[in-house]
Amino acid sequence: MKDLQNKVAVVTGAASGIGLGITKALVAEGVHVAMLDIEEDALESAYTSINQANVDIQRHVCDITDREKVSEVATSISAHFGRIHILCNNAGVVSGGRVGELTYDDWDWVMGVNFNGVVNGMQTYVPLIKAHGEGGHIVNTSSILGHITGERQSIYSASKYAVLALSEAARIDLQGESIGVSALCPGMIATKIIESDRNRPNSFANTEASFTENDRDVVSQTFQSMGLHPDKVGEQVVHGIKYNKAYIFTHAGLRSSIEKRYKTILDSFDGSEVDGGDLGDID
Repeated sequence: MKDLQNKVAVVTGAASGIGLGITKALVAEGVHVAMLDIEEDALESAYTSINQANVDIQRHVCDITDREKVSEVATSISAHFGRIHILCNNAGVVSGGRVGELTYDDWDWVMGVNFNGVVNGMQTYVPLIKAHGEGGHIVNTSSILGHITGERQSIYSASKYAVLALSEAARIDLQGESIGVSALCPGMIATKIIESDRNRPNSFANTEASFTENDRDVVSQTFQSMGLHPDKVGEQVVHGIKYNKAYIFTHAGLRSSIEKRYKTILDSFDGSEVDGGDLGDID
């Protein structure tokens, strides 16, 4: 999709951070955008901050874990714009802790937003993108922690590995429909994701907290002061859409960690395996 002018995009988590950065970058290309977010006040503020000359921007309060609401909003967007070309499943939350110390609420909340929210977006919008036959593009926000992981990262990494796998499979499934799929794999970005428990529902209140209040403030401030600006990520996403990149990485230095992981995988083929089992070319 080299020419994005007058295309229509849906962006979740659009009120702040990476979602707002993506929205701004798309608008700069002349894309009409439906901004979705669970935080109404932040969404309104973000909406009014964007230069809307020559583009049509709509905003919808939407909990991406609520399938009925996702469907309702998609119907409204389709009725307004007529067609949808780009989907950015971006909304996400974070929680962490050591395996065995976490609660079911921790798991259900993070997986519900980070993975099931992407599933809901794919289930709802892929048929709409396919319907007009003009092709399109999907960007699912995974993470560098969808490729590598570490201490206290089991929930978040599991959700992001799942998004990565879904994106890779969808890329194969949709290539014949002229619909590209990219996995966005950011490193440290200047967002408030560490504070995402501000939106944690009471129904998932039982938690083994990732941070003390002081630690949360320190880590969040580190992200915001040292992380890459979300507007730059938005530009990287637009580049990824135009060139149909399978993976959109934000930091060149992430390569060495991924190379180290895959070396460990390949080194695990140590000769103890039986012959055969080749899956062939599944691309």
